[in-house]
Amino acid sequence: MRIGLAYNQKPRSSSELDDPASTGDAYVEWDEPSTIDAVERALGLLGSVIRLEADSSFPQKLALARPQIVFNMAEGLSGPNREAHVPAICEYLGVPYTASDPLTLSLTLHKARTKEILAFRGIPTAPFALVSRPDDLARVSLPYPLFVKPVAEGSGKGIFANNLCESPARLRERALFLLEEYRQPVLVETYLPGREFTVAILGNGADARCLPIVGFDFTTLPAGATPVYGYEAKWLWDDAEHQLEIYECPARIPGDLRAAVERVSLDAYHALGCRDWCRIDVRMDAAGVPNVVELNPLPGIIPDPKMNSCMPKAARVAGMTYDQLIQEVVRIAWRRIHGRELAAGVEEAIA
Repeated sequence: MRIGLAYNQKPRSSSELDDPASTGDAYVEWDEPSTIDAVERALGLLGSVIRLEADSSFPQKLALARPQIVFNMAEGLSGPNREAHVPAICEYLGVPYTASDPLTLSLTLHKARTKEILAFRGIPTAPFALVSRPDDLARVSLPYPLFVKPVAEGSGKGIFANNLCESPARLRERALFLLEEYRQPVLVETYLPGREFTVAILGNGADARCLPIVGFDFTTLPAGATPVYGYEAKWLWDDAEHQLEIYECPARIPGDLRAAVERVSLDAYHALGCRDWCRIDVRMDAAGVPNVVELNPLPGIIPDPKMNSCMPKAARVAGMTYDQLIQEVVRIAWRRIHGRELAAGVEEAIA
């Protein structure tokens, strides 16, 4: 079987950047070479792997390669619909692929659109407002404290510890900074003061299942830090040499809370039309109700167990190796696309 691997690789040096002066979190969504290598090795146990970097020549490379399925982990180059580019091109060329479709990937990247759908479906999510220009701040009527973030970023981009706003002056300062820095609307949300979890989901339809819940222990953050799992916690305070012991998996929570967190996560998964896998962030409000924060249908999959990567961590606790996790996603997608197990498809391809 021929398997295409669609990815975006982080630049290794400033000379590889489109903007050599770019700093900070510009490319945190893209994957390290070590992650791409690990996924290729895992897929190689199922067939021959063809690397398809999701750059400007991706359509031509895909058309020439014609894989039987594409494992999509590409975040896209730019724009509010960037995560939808690879699956849209796959659909245009009639090439099957893993994970969610272009519509779901566009909706889930835009946090406000996600929350509108969740609210319409009756799925708890924090009250919010969208600020597209400075004048919009005058219409924000939510009670403080509030939390702000760019509306269409992932991997902690723009989610800083100082984005917690206790006053209109602070809200204006942070919102104007984010508008200028990220050139996109800013999501303003009621701050959820309770515990935070992330839930890894595998499968489709009635077969979709939650892996062991990952909880966050914010007491491990530096003293005085805002209890959020944002940019600093993901990329500055945590590395392989000095691992931030923030994860608790499985989360030590009562059975009724575990069931509630899983239920709201699966409801969100189905409401946004997610396929094959996803990681969903959930946080408790002041009344102890689990609220969906956002969905990550292209979850991070750093292979090193020393690094805090939620999907692989939950899979390990569930008894799956990294290779098995990657292969299971292909099997789930194959079953969705062809209505049969992957083994039968591989045998037919070999024959």
